[in-house]
Amino acid sequence: MGFWDALLGRSKPVRPDLDRLFGLPGAAVSLEAGAGFTPTGQGSVCFASVEGGAFSQLQRDVRELLDADTDRGGVPVEFSQDAYGFTWLLARQPPDDVAALVNDLHAVNSLLQDGGFGPQLLCSLIGFRDAAGRSLALVYLYKRGTFYPFAPLPGGTERRDNALELQVRALLGDDLRIEKELSRWFPVWGAPGL
Repeated sequence: MGFWDALLGRSKPVRPDLDRLFGLPGAAVSLEAGAGFTPTGQGSVCFASVEGGAFSQLQRDVRELLDADTDRGGVPVEFSQDAYGFTWLLARQPPDDVAALVNDLHAVNSLLQDGGFGPQLLCSLIGFRDAAGRSLALVYLYKRGTFYPFAPLPGGTERRDNALELQVRALLGDDLRIEKELSRWFPVWGAPGL
């Protein structure tokens, strides 16, 4: 970073570090012990779709990789599109195997990144629930290399439980690199896996 960049407040973007996803199993233990939230066994990756044969082939490769265990009782991955045109891939594993779910999400992110589609990656998330039925997601922002909690209030009103999000931020500060700028804690209403 040069003198003018520092003077004008510009900074270099953080390089994504997909290995930070491997901090999620430890964070899941802290989240259960500290706030009573347990994993749902569902996680998803969001990316901007691109037209073309290379991207279509990459989607087929991702599906083939993650669906390899369907003959042994594994659940196939699902692709969907949201109202904004972003593509979501939903992966499922047993709720007590967060590490397997993280491996699936890491594999999807890595395949997209290695295939030259890293700029299309937006976020990944893993869902949690507590005994009262409240939902929570830990969201990884690909372009920022950080996590944040997202806690929608029940009832489909598109309102958030800000107090819970701040509680989770404080709880997981030692487990994950939490996004410091609250304005970057984007809502992911209706995200698969939440």
